Order: sequence, then structure tokens, then C-alpha cells
Amino acid sequence: MPSPDPLRVVTLVDRLGISGGGERLAMQIALRLDPARFERTLCVTRWPHADGEQEAIDAALGELAAGGVRFLGLQRSSPAQLLAWLPLVRLLRRERIDVLHAHKFGSNAWGVPLARLAGVPVVVAHEHTWSYEGQPLRRVLDRELIARFADAFVAVSSEDRRRMIEVEHISPADVVLVSNGIPPAAPLGHDVRAELGLAPGAELIGAVGALRAQKAFDVLLHATALLQEARPGLALAIAGTGPEDARLAELARELGISDAVRFLGLRTDVPDVLAAVDLAVSSSDYEGSPLAVMECMRAGCPIVATAVGGVPDLIEHGVHGLLVAPREPRALADAIAELLDDRPRAAALGRRAQERQLREFDLDAMVARVAALYEELAARKRASRARASASAGRTARR
Repeated sequence: MPSPDPLRVVTLVDRLGISGGGERLAMQIALRLDPARFERTLCVTRWPHADGEQEAIDAALGELAAGGVRFLGLQRSSPAQLLAWLPLVRLLRRERIDVLHAHKFGSNAWGVPLARLAGVPVVVAHEHTWSYEGQPLRRVLDRELIARFADAFVAVSSEDRRRMIEVEHISPADVVLVSNGIPPAAPLGHDVRAELGLAPGAELIGAVGALRAQKAFDVLLHATALLQEARPGLALAIAGTGPEDARLAELARELGISDAVRFLGLRTDVPDVLAAVDLAVSSSDYEGSPLAVMECMRAGCPIVATAVGGVPDLIEHGVHGLLVAPREPRALADAIAELLDDRPRAAALGRRAQERQLREFDLDAMVARVAALYEELAARKRASRARASASAGRTARR
């Protein structure tokens, strides 16, 4: 049963949602929660933003303000800056926040215990990408710190949930599956092919995502070099920015494909980019439930992706796209060539992927699930306090 008064919710994330998928999703959840049921604050711990374009930062802050979401930035640039957390702790206590929802490992590890110390009744941790095979300390922190003190630990894919239970040994009762979703979006009408100066009929493959090691764009560049041996006119467009910018540009030069690769940077017209490509590629080493793949599905793009994390939850091989093993440039290149050589089949895969995204991975449905989780946990806490109060009253009367 919903609370009679709006729940006061703080969404906690390391960075503002202008590039990374988890950060963008956290911001969208805060924006789309019903303001009649929730008072919303977005707290970004690493602020000012150091790795984004000012125009995109200003646009995100404007969107928050227009949506009635209060913004709190913490001046935290390293884990040693413990005093940087004080403004958040003061807010949690002063305004008697009902729900703290932390996103991704850093905010989970700090936000969950701080919220408990500040007396927040409902604490939710949200893991967006499970990737801890070689990090035993992180697995221990997930189990003994985050899961122990959170009321719910959200996983974004069935594979993530399985690993959190079987590898990290977190109680199944504590791990809640909430699949990601994306909002509807239509192309703006920008002719990306003309922007890139491509010849009519030139083959163009595309990828969208933050340029970081996880996304394995180096593997995609090697696959592109292999493809160019038989398809010298093929071009690759990558939309995104990140710490791997310079390294990937240098690798393209080393592979002799600089003229074929377009690094587009941070784009606000991703639907136009995807409308321009013949197929989309996700080459990641690991994933949770990637928003970039959902964006490709929404666009009706034929998709070739690595079968990692929650990607098989989105793309069934041979039904919605083609899946290959990670870190295998030849397999990636062969799958891309297979779809480029069979356009009717590629188009059919793209249509089925689009239908599935619209049916199963809608952002509003995802936010409704999160809102219901908040209200369910808050009602449970109120009932528990009422029982404790009644028990104390009976004891006092004896």
C-alpha cells in the first residue's frame, strides 16, 4: 500500500548521467518517479564533473531542474575524502529521508552504510554490471557490507542475479531482478551518412557506448581490419567518449584503418546514428543489461553482440540478432559479414529485436517496478515499527 505522504527519495550515483549507461538510468529513474508519490533528490558524489562536455552537463542539470528533481553534488575526487560525504549525511538526517537508492559499486559500498548510520528506513543497492570474477575483496564487500545492510540488492539481468547468488553467496531473498528499460525515441532527421561523407551504398557498421576497456572496442577495431580485407569500402562509426579515446585512435592507425573509422564523440542524436548504419555491434567483455544494446533494438538495427552477462536475456541468437564469444575478432567479423551478405535476414532480426524491446524493456515499466519496490519496502518497515511499538506498549503495561 502506498504511503499517505510522498516518500522522500535520494538517488545516489558517482557521476552525472551524461555518458555511462548506469548513470543515465539512475538519473532517468529519479526524473520519472511520480512527483505526487515521491520527493526526489539526485546526489552525485564526484562533482564537479571532470570528464564530460559542459553543454551535456548543463543540459542534464536543466533536465533535472525542469523535472522537479533536486540536485546535490559532493566534492569528492578520491576515496580518502571522507568529509565530502557530510552534506549527504546531513541531508539524510535533517530531512528524514525515507529511501536511499544507490547505484553501482562505489555508491553502494559507501551509501548503504552511511544511510544506515543516518537512520534511513529503506536502503536499496543497485548493481548495473556484474564483473567481479577476479576481485575477491569486492565479492566480500557485496555480501558482507552491501547485501547485509541493504533492504534489497537489485540485479539487472538473470545472469547477474545468478552470479550474485552462486558466486558471491548472497541470499536469494535479498537479490531482486529489475530489468533495465529505455524510453521511446525517434530520429531527429540528421543525415549522419552525409555528415560522414560516405559514398552511396557504402557499408557502415556502428557501435554506441562509453570508450572504456569493458566495451572491448579494440576487438571491434581488429574485426574491422579483418573485414576490410574483403570489403575495402566498409566504414565503422563509434558514438561515445571516455578514457580509451586516444588508445583506440592509435590502434586504428596501427591497423591501417584510420580512414575507415569515425570516432563520433558524445552524441545527442544516437537514433540518427543508428538509423544510418547497416548493422550495430556490441563487442563488450562483460555487461549487465546494456542500454546501448536496447537502443539498437529500439532502432530496429540488425545486431551482432558478444554473449556476455545479460546480453543473451536481450538477444536470442538467430532470433533477434547474432551472438559470438567475447575477445574473438574473427568470429565477430564473420558474424558481421554474414548479416551484411544477407540483408533480408538482417532486417528480419532487426524487426524482431525492435518488437521485443518495445514489449519487454520499456523504461516506464522499469520505473514502475522500482517505485513499487520502494513502497513495498517502506510499508514493510512501517508495519515492523508498528509491531515493535505495540509490543513495547504491552510490555510496559505488564
